[in-house]
Amino acid sequence: MQTLICGSLAYDTIMVFHDRFKHHILPEQIHILNVSFLVPDMRREFGGCAGNIAFNLQLLGGKPLIMATVGDDYALYERRLKQLKLDVSHVKEISDSYTAQAFITTDLDDNQITAFHPGAMGFSHHNHVADAPTVSLGIVSPDGRDGMLQHSREFHAAGIPFIFDPGQGLPMFNGEELMQFLKLADYCTLNDYEAKLFCERTGKTLEELAREVKALIVTLGSNGSEIYSSGQRISIPSVKPGVVVDPTGCGDAYRAGLLYGIAEGWSLEKTGRLASLMGAIKIAKRGGQNHKLPREEIAARYHEAFGHPLW
Repeated sequence: MQTLICGSLAYDTIMVFHDRFKHHILPEQIHILNVSFLVPDMRREFGGCAGNIAFNLQLLGGKPLIMATVGDDYALYERRLKQLKLDVSHVKEISDSYTAQAFITTDLDDNQITAFHPGAMGFSHHNHVADAPTVSLGIVSPDGRDGMLQHSREFHAAGIPFIFDPGQGLPMFNGEELMQFLKLADYCTLNDYEAKLFCERTGKTLEELAREVKALIVTLGSNGSEIYSSGQRISIPSVKPGVVVDPTGCGDAYRAGLLYGIAEGWSLEKTGRLASLMGAIKIAKRGGQNHKLPREEIAARYHEAFGHPLW
């Protein structure tokens, strides 16, 4: 089963601030905010939601198909994707533009401040779901606004189940538009902050939102995650990582676990637990695509964490 992953490919510049933002941001002075953080550690990584999700899904043995738009500086990323044997046939190059760029600063509490330049991502509507006729599952992750709207409609019209994953793109949409996404989608996944914003914009509770989809998944960081489905709330425990190094891309690793479990027809509980494990595996490595585990080791870690076989 091929899974179409609509979202961004991006270069991530990741910086580490060796202190805590809260020590330098004064709440009573937020209206005249002017701060600078010394970041002695900096690196560039391959990222973007589509790239990260595809990388993790392939680790699990899934068959990801990336659909994204990139700029004139794509060559380096293209070479990497081909080395990983990831299908790039639906990655479209947009001339006179940059590939999306994220500039991420992380503090000692794993809080993040991100500046994001969308670049070619703004042309994501130039791609169409119908151009990938062999897929049977999809995800709409943060991308250009028009592309996210279009790809959701196209998945629905084609009868292809998909996850709506608004992520950092959620603020681009009003409450009516967000509800329309839910009516089109089969699943929706949010982190705890996004869930609060989603509820605020729609005027709905999580339980009410969950009635629109087969499952609404809310991640809670180290507190695990919750899956709302059929009037029930399933609590998914977090998996203790061997070491906490970098949270960048953990959400994308979690979503790859969701996609794999859905494609396999697993229960929501088992699917959520695999997703939780993938996030824990990722957090132990820097960047979104530097953890390399064979399927056998992933299965062993799943058995160790939950006491049940994965495959």
